Amino acid sequence: MAKDWKKLYGRYKGLWVALKQDEETVIASGTSLKEAADKAKMLGHSRPILMHVPKRLTYFVGGAETRL
Repeated sequence: MAKDWKKLYGRYKGLWVALKQDEETVIASGTSLKEAADKAKMLGHSRPILMHVPKRLTYFVGGAETRL
């Protein structure tokens, strides 16, 4: 199922975040991957999901070549 990260983007754009396994709950954040991971570890989360929230959202619509 797709996740709605609008709130995540609004608050954490440009930062690294450590998420719980639900992929929505932010445990910690930082300006670097190491900072977010270290903060999460200090809070007792040894294996969070780490991701970078982009500064700017861009959209891509993919497609495949179709031969008729």
